[in-house]
Formats: sequence, structure tokens, C-alpha cells
Amino acid sequence: MGLGNFSMKINGAHCGIEAIVLGIVTNIGGFLFGYDTGQISGMLLFRDFNVRFGQLEPGDEDYPDLNPEIESILVSLMSIGSLLGALSGAYTADWWGRRWSMTFGVGLFIVGNIIQITAMQSWVHMMMGRFVAGLGVGNLSVGVPMFQSECLPREIRGAVVASYQLMITVGILISNIINYGVREIEEQSASWRIVIGLGIAFSLPLGIGILFAPESPRWLANRDRWDEARVSMARLRGMKHDLNNQLVEDDWREMYDNIKEQKSAGTGSWVECFLGSGEKPRVVYRTFLGMFVHFLQQWTGVNYFFYYGATIFESAGIDDPIRVQLILGAVNVGTTFPGLYMIEKFGRRIPLIVGACWQAAWLLIFASVATARPPMEYESSGIVMIVAACMFIASFAMTWGPFAWAVIGETFPLRTRAKQASVATASNWLGNFLIGFLTPYADDGISYAFGYVFFGCNAAAALLAYLFLFETKSLSLENVDKMYSDKSLKAWNSTKWVPEGYINRNERDPAYFERRRSSAMQGEGKKHEGSDSDDHLYTERA
Repeated sequence: MGLGNFSMKINGAHCGIEAIVLGIVTNIGGFLFGYDTGQISGMLLFRDFNVRFGQLEPGDEDYPDLNPEIESILVSLMSIGSLLGALSGAYTADWWGRRWSMTFGVGLFIVGNIIQITAMQSWVHMMMGRFVAGLGVGNLSVGVPMFQSECLPREIRGAVVASYQLMITVGILISNIINYGVREIEEQSASWRIVIGLGIAFSLPLGIGILFAPESPRWLANRDRWDEARVSMARLRGMKHDLNNQLVEDDWREMYDNIKEQKSAGTGSWVECFLGSGEKPRVVYRTFLGMFVHFLQQWTGVNYFFYYGATIFESAGIDDPIRVQLILGAVNVGTTFPGLYMIEKFGRRIPLIVGACWQAAWLLIFASVATARPPMEYESSGIVMIVAACMFIASFAMTWGPFAWAVIGETFPLRTRAKQASVATASNWLGNFLIGFLTPYADDGISYAFGYVFFGCNAAAALLAYLFLFETKSLSLENVDKMYSDKSLKAWNSTKWVPEGYINRNERDPAYFERRRSSAMQGEGKKHEGSDSDDHLYTERA
């Protein structure tokens, strides 16, 4: 019969088993993101990796080492690749569909890893491999949250999109565990080649499995493939056997009305993303909101710890920095789970505001203690730094980590969604690149005082969320678009907004939807032969 015929009730509505499986499979993309992020931190300490790709400094009689310039480029070039992959992801997602675009991203990731594994002595060879792998990761970082948001029923959308960040944290932790396991053979090339090679194996279930999932109903509908869109939507509700189910009808009609309205205004363009259109309010507003949310997600400081954590804690006199990195990874995973509950319970705004303030406080402690009492001289300072890092990461994992990806999936209108999502994700990778590139130089210059910069960024992030981010909890993507289009509504009042036809955000008004169905059926009787209207696509089903 297929999974499309089975469902379970979640938050009072049927959600298809196929939708849940889709969420699990696509979140492997987050795992690859995290795995690739976490693996480099330990590899930078491996003896063979340093000997092969480092340089012998004048007066150094020991062995070649990675200088700050090479280290910076090796870490940050992946982010540049991901930035370009995110921008190109807008085109591949629109041209080929959301599923094939993600398979293409997996292919790039595999090719990049093969290039890295085959590197022998040239750090440029390794750099190019990380760049190509980054193209794939960037493509997936756009495609996965967008595909999930367009496919998943609203009752589980927030939690599943947020679990993308959970899989990022799992990927980081697994890479840390593998780094910890292979450190005993750090003088052999197998140490880092095993770490990179396993990434290929982890990527295959996504590249293949996604092709068996239903295509995004909104992508299909935007190409006038309405019948396929309806079947896809029914499968995701577990109602493939009942295409006329009332829940499917109501979801489909919301999507249909919104897409017809948007298509009447023409095709969305890059110009519209940045200059706006009179037909759709707050498009530019949403473009820059997505960009700032994702840039600041990186500049909270999280990858300061995950890219260079082992190096930072080694310089702080910690005997086993990879073990500390393992602890940070475990905290990251464990504290992401509460975030999946919080996003559906408390919405998006409040956790983001509170989370940014909490993170700012612990980064202030981290930087102040490390600067005033250097950990090389005061052992207690090293302990405080580890605790502060753990408390910071716990908050990030519960709030800014998962919630930023939910924001990018929910905020943009369909006509420009792929383009705006790619720009927002590119901003994430730009921030990621700057962290990776600047940290070695900042460490040489201002050392732990770099934490004060992240303190300021978290304070700015809290203000951004309060002043500009609308609350999207329990809303369909179509109603999110209507909310942002309400010119009289302010972000800090958006929690009270309820869409037309609803008693509250979680309860539909049956009389309203019955009137719409009756109106649609009456409209069918008024059609005359030769009409070019597409409304029959809805009324025939009614």
C-alpha cells in the first residue's frame, strides 16, 4: 500500500508516516553539515596531517606544522564553497525540483571528500577538496530546510525543521568521537583519511533515499502540476487513499489561493528580493531579516568553539583538548532535544531573545575570566572557561541553533522563497567563513578577548529578534505570508495575529471552510465552455 496511506494524530490532526520518514531522511543533510564542521578541529592536531600539509618554519628542527595562514585557509575555504553552493542552490532547487537538487548536493559532497582523501602532500589539494565538499554542504543547507517547510504538515513543521540543527549537533559529536578514536594512529595518514572517508558513507542514505520521497507540493503547484501536488499533499497527510479528505482539501485550498494570487503578480526575481514589489509587502524586509538572523547565528560564536575548540583549550593548558571537544559536542546534542519541544510550545521569538541574552552573559564570563586570569597561570580559569563554553553551547543548541533554520524555512513567500533562502543561507556561510578565517589571527592578536566580540553580537541578535522577527508558531506557510503582508502589524504584537477562518491559530472555523467549499462548487456551475480558469482543479475535487 505504501507509507502514503498511513498517518498518526499529532496536535489534533493527521500527519502522514511518510512525512515523518521524509523529515528523518532529509535531516541527514544536517548531519553532513555538522560532521564536516566538527572533523577539522581534531584533524588540525594530528601529527601526519601537520607533517603532510604544514610547513617547516625557520629554526624549527622538529617537524612541519600548520601555520596560521594555512590553518585559516583550510578551515575557511569550505565555508566559501558552502556560500557559493547556497547561492547556486536557489537555481538547482527551482530548475530540477527540491529532491534532485539535494541529490546533486550529495554528489558534490562525495566528490569533495574523494579529492581530500587522495591528497598526498599538497595543502592546496586538500583545500580544493574542502571547497568542493563545501559546495555540496551549502546546496543542502538551502535545500533541506526549504523542502521540509514546503512538505511537512504545520503540526510538526517547526519541530522537524528544528531537528535539522539536532542532526548538525549529532554530526559534530560523531566526528569528535571518531577523531578521539583515531588519535592513537595520528602519525599515520589513516587517522584523517578514515574521518573524511566515513563522511561519504554517511551521505549515501540521503542522496538515494530522498528520491523515494514525494516532491514538494508547493514546487509542483508553482509549475501548474496541480494533480501531482494534490497527491503529494495527501501522501504527506497519510491520506493517499482519500484525496478528497477534508483536511487535505483545506490545506490544498490555502495553497491554491496563495499561489494563484502570487502568480498573478508574475515571476519572482532577484530584483524583487532586494528592491521589493508593490504586489507583496515586506519582501525586502524578509530578505534582510533572513540574512541577519543567519549571519548572527554564526557570530553568536558557536563555531569559534567547534572549529578551534581543541586548539583553544590546548593553548589554555588543558591536557586532553580533544576530550574537552567531545564534552562540548555531547552537551550540544543533549541540549538540542529541549529545543524541539520549545519551538512548538513557546514559538520562535521568546526563545531566541532569551537565548541570545543567556549566551551573551556566558561569553562575557568566558572572555573576562580568560583575560583577567590567563588559564596558563591559573588552573581554575581553565575550568571556568570550560563551564562557560558548555553553558553557552547549551543555550545555542536549544535556541539559536535550531530556530534559525525554522525561520529560514517559514519566512519567505513562495515566488521568491528559493532565492531568499539561498541568500540567507549564504549569509550564514559568510559568517562561518569569517569565523574560520579570522580566529587564528584573533587568537594571535587579542587572544581570549575575542569573546567580547561575540558578546556584542549576541546582544545585537536579541534586539533583532525582538524588533523584527514575527511569530510563526502554528501557522501554515500561506498564512505566514499573509501575516508578514499585514502592514499594520508589528513584530512584537505578532503573537496575537490569527488568520482568517481560524478561531485561534490551532483551531479552524468549520463554518468558514464549509462556506468556501460551497462557494467553490457554486462557481463551478457558472463556468462556461472555453474558460481558461484553473479553479476547476479545486472544484472538481470538492
